[in-house]
Amino acid sequence: MERKVVVIGSLNYDVCLKQDHIPEEGETCFADQVEYCSGGKGANQAVQAAKLGVNTYMVGCVGSDSQGGFLKENIEQYGVRTDFLKIVEGSSGMSVAQSLYDGGVRGSVVKGANDQVSKEDVDALKGFLKPGDLAVFQLEIPIPVVEYGISFCKEQGCYVILNGAPAAPLAEEALRQVDLFIVNEVEAGFYCGSEILTEKAAEEEIRKMAADLDNVCIYTLGKAGAVVCEGEKCEFVPPKKVRAVESTGAGDSFIGGLCYGIVHDMNIFEAARFATCCSARTVCKTGGQPAMPALEEVLELYQETVV
Repeated sequence: MERKVVVIGSLNYDVCLKQDHIPEEGETCFADQVEYCSGGKGANQAVQAAKLGVNTYMVGCVGSDSQGGFLKENIEQYGVRTDFLKIVEGSSGMSVAQSLYDGGVRGSVVKGANDQVSKEDVDALKGFLKPGDLAVFQLEIPIPVVEYGISFCKEQGCYVILNGAPAAPLAEEALRQVDLFIVNEVEAGFYCGSEILTEKAAEEEIRKMAADLDNVCIYTLGKAGAVVCEGEKCEFVPPKKVRAVESTGAGDSFIGGLCYGIVHDMNIFEAARFATCCSARTVCKTGGQPAMPALEEVLELYQETVV
């Protein structure tokens, strides 16, 4: 039976401003252009998995405003199933990102409908989730729902992935139930209690975390690649050299790529190499979900990696 990916998370209406610098306090500056697109960590990860041909479902909430309809229709056009997506009264989640020409991004997020995702939405998956399915969580929906969802999905026999972003305190019991815990270097610093400034520091801290939580841990390091730790084995996955335009959605693209690799029975290190190719393709274009690659685009780059 085909394994499916079920993403329990956020959907945001993104406003992306392209500009050359972040304004100082009291300063007003002009942005050169604006783009409106579907975003949110959950939706982004679901879209990337779906674009790679994985059978993918989105669990979450959008508002009763016009943005809610846009968000639903947008992820559907990329192949994400919305059987468990709920429309609630009020506004949808929203983010405003300032995208700089050096590839950096700054942003602010309004939770909106994402804050209404409930334990009942998770319970609706009973009988639908099958052993071996992937359940993917992030932290843009209520933390108690995430903690409940992790336990629920483990009981259904799912492989559970938690993207600890944005960084927030979680019950240790929930972290220990996760099969794969993935964070960037800033988030890793939050969870391990010390700054991750070098590849060596990342390897030292990820070994401690993986041993303590007894699961697989991945630290993504932006332009520097990623560190993957499973048991006693720890590997550095180098980045792909590309001409980056902006980094919006790159981390989410990586997670969508991991889902593809795991569903197709790659070991976690090979899945991370495949995922790196996904994020490398994503940073070459603007706009998050529209920039995320289809399978054939990734395979071209991935085959160069494995040759």
